[in-house]
Amino acid sequence: MKNNNWNLRTNMTMLTDFYELTMANGYLLHGMKDKIACFDLYFRGIPDSGGFAIMAGVEQMIDYLSDLHFTDSDIEYLDDQGIFCQEFLHYLRNFKFSCDVWCVPEGMPIFPNEPRVKVRGPIMQAQMIETMLLVTINHQSLIATKASRIVRAAAGRPVLEFGARRAQG
Repeated sequence: MKNNNWNLRTNMTMLTDFYELTMANGYLLHGMKDKIACFDLYFRGIPDSGGFAIMAGVEQMIDYLSDLHFTDSDIEYLDDQGIFCQEFLHYLRNFKFSCDVWCVPEGMPIFPNEPRVKVRGPIMQAQMIETMLLVTINHQSLIATKASRIVRAAAGRPVLEFGARRAQG
């Protein structure tokens, strides 16, 4: 029998640095659970005098934030680590992402030291999404920027790309 589970989504919530979760636990322990934080995702410079980069990864970011939840096995794993308080684990069981997120639209030029993504909301939640936003936006923007440079350098000539055999993920 053919397996038709190809369309099942992978829960990416635990794709984060362990540090992000321990920090969130610490915020809760120090009474900062509802403290509002705001952070900007930006980059400091462009190598090789590239001038600008291209914003990418917005769809992946939205998919990730829309499906943010902790499964029973996630909670069990974290509980087994013996460092998270029960109140934090209960918080994760009932987790509802409530931060506001703004970003530069997909495909737009972006420049050093200017916000690409802005997150505002409970500090625990903002902390927990940091790693995934950095991974997603940085990697996708890197690929989109390189593609833009190649197309511009080709000056109207056809461009073929065979990088899939060397690409990450």
